[in-house]
Amino acid sequence: MRVAVVGGGAVGVTAAHDLAQGGADVRLYERDEQLGDTRTRPRDRVEGSSHRAAGVLAPRPTDAVGAEIASRALDRFEWLSERDHRFTVEPTPQVTLVGADAADKQATLRETVAAAGEHGVDVACHDPASIADRFPALDFAGVGLAAVTERAAYATPGPGAYVAAMADRARDAGVDCWTGVEAGISHRGDGPRVDGERFDAVVVAGGGWTKRLLAPTGIRLPLKPYRVQALVAGADYEGPMVHDADAGVYFRPHPAGLLAGDGTVPEECDPDGWEPGGDDWFVDGALDAVANRTAHDAGADAAWAGIATATPDGEPLLGEVESDLYVATGWHGHGFLRAPATGEALAEQVLGEREPIEAYAPGRFEGVPEFAVEEGMSL
Repeated sequence: MRVAVVGGGAVGVTAAHDLAQGGADVRLYERDEQLGDTRTRPRDRVEGSSHRAAGVLAPRPTDAVGAEIASRALDRFEWLSERDHRFTVEPTPQVTLVGADAADKQATLRETVAAAGEHGVDVACHDPASIADRFPALDFAGVGLAAVTERAAYATPGPGAYVAAMADRARDAGVDCWTGVEAGISHRGDGPRVDGERFDAVVVAGGGWTKRLLAPTGIRLPLKPYRVQALVAGADYEGPMVHDADAGVYFRPHPAGLLAGDGTVPEECDPDGWEPGGDDWFVDGALDAVANRTAHDAGADAAWAGIATATPDGEPLLGEVESDLYVATGWHGHGFLRAPATGEALAEQVLGEREPIEAYAPGRFEGVPEFAVEEGMSL
């Protein structure tokens, strides 16, 4: 079975590796000149989403499928971390904070935590005073409810290290990696093609570029690419990962100090024409949120944007869109978090070893409905 994988980010290299391990003859196409890197912050140019992700590994799934994906992804992250010195998973609990006056958000947090707990996630809600001694780096003033996800971590030096490590394993498994190639996809009556060459199956894992890559086939996806942002500050922070739901900001330890992010711009953007630098409003707001919750008042050493992808119902598009043509996109900013499991699940579908995940089926919508982009971590 000959399979082409278009897109060499975290999902693409995982799928390519697993397809080759399953006996397929795999070629991976990536428009960048290299697959992954060991940088702690991205380059100052437009590039794939995996290089610009925040590396937060803190799932809180509320259904059985999400729980399976989340657990499997963390298992595989940890497995790779134990075998490749370039990529490390740092176990660190995540604390979600909701203000004392935000009654609706508190109710939503309790509901999502209860649902996650029913599916085996080690997470619980707490009165802020009861966990203040455990997390002395945080200021809980004005917080009405907190939730702690115990099995959480972050990737270091950055998500690109996972891509680099997995790409090497893909090569070892026999994947033919073509870098620096802008692949063109078509689908004729006899099946999918890449740059005119026929393959038994084609997997498109192009992130925010997926819709554009599929345009020549006439396939229209309910997908919108949008900008999210992150920064690195030189603060000496050794506390937990934090999601401040009121401020709409998360932060975590980072090799250079502290990484903070979200900065969602809730509108569709051009995946080839977006601004890769961080916006001033995001930098100011994120640093204020960090200063409000910690003792740190450092400036930003670097700030950047990346591309996330939204769907109408907040769930990804993972599966077959046309005969033997598959997609993996629509992660709402959580693509890297799920990549080891979603890449594996898609490879198993292509190989005929797994049934499609109905909740993620690309054809679950009637046509291409209108929808608004929403923040991926919002309550």
